Amino acid sequence: MDMKNKRYALLVPTSMGLRVTPENGQPVQSSDVLHLQATSAETNVASISSYLGLPVKVLTTFVEGSPFAAFIKANLRSRGMDFEGPEVPQGGPWGYRHQINVADSGYGSRGPRVWNDRAGEVGRTLNVKDFDLDRIFGKEGVEIVHLSGLIAALSPDTSRFCLEIARKAKEYGTRISFDLNYRASFWAGREEDLRAIFSEICSLADILIGNEEDFQLCLGIKGPEAGGKDIASKIDGFKEMINRVKAAYPSAKVFATTLRQVEDANTHNWGAIMLEGETWHVVEPRPIHVLDRIGGGDGFVGGLLYAILKGWEPEKWIQFGWACGALATTFLTDYAQPADEEQVWSVWSGNARVKR
Repeated sequence: MDMKNKRYALLVPTSMGLRVTPENGQPVQSSDVLHLQATSAETNVASISSYLGLPVKVLTTFVEGSPFAAFIKANLRSRGMDFEGPEVPQGGPWGYRHQINVADSGYGSRGPRVWNDRAGEVGRTLNVKDFDLDRIFGKEGVEIVHLSGLIAALSPDTSRFCLEIARKAKEYGTRISFDLNYRASFWAGREEDLRAIFSEICSLADILIGNEEDFQLCLGIKGPEAGGKDIASKIDGFKEMINRVKAAYPSAKVFATTLRQVEDANTHNWGAIMLEGETWHVVEPRPIHVLDRIGGGDGFVGGLLYAILKGWEPEKWIQFGWACGALATTFLTDYAQPADEEQVWSVWSGNARVKR
């Protein structure tokens, strides 16, 4: 299928949930007014493209008849996203529900705290049998599918789901982006099975995203020799490791990660590094002001993928990704809502002057 004839620029499989945050950066235990949001890491990524006008599709699953499912659907529509997925019966009060993410953003010297409550998560039931992948990739068409290690490790069903999506995407010529997103609690007791699945997805992927620990713990790639925790050492260590990853997974053409130094909850030094082909691109960390740090990494990935979809020069991919990540930290939602490309580029250039 010709890329121009594809219906969706970006496709993300995800487990949608609820995010609960206090007002004014207060701690959860000290708050009696909480804001409810619809959330997932993967739709955080996709929001950059959807707000900037590209067609996005979400594959997920819902609790049948749940008012929170209705809330989530309304939110996805408001972001300009198409979605499809089965309606799973709740199964009584102790059955399925949408995951809950309870978070405060921290303030100054008090760091953010996040409490995940994923018991009974309906997203764990995501199953390849519930989706017509030949229709999605063959008839509708997708330019890039973005997969996350969070979904790939969530349950045996979701692991198989992500693997089959990657296989089908490759069959139909869709580019594959994979953010490894290692979580020890998700991997406990499934290390051998997940290592094999993650390795196959990486062998099919065109774009790989992850930090040094992600590549070591998910794929068993030897870690960097360079010591130290300063930024220069981290950059050298990342380059060192990626050369080994690239040798093991030659199909991937883009490797990227963010660089973050935390001064306090509201001031970070934010950077990024990317290998495209044989060329390294580095954004040295520089200060950004942070309202809520959650979602900055997803914003980076979303901006990177948007720039790739737009066909820009590789130098702009990492710049736009960096700026979208920085923009995301200025929102109380954990996803950026860019008004237009100009707003993102003004973040990159450091121009915060009023626009009238």
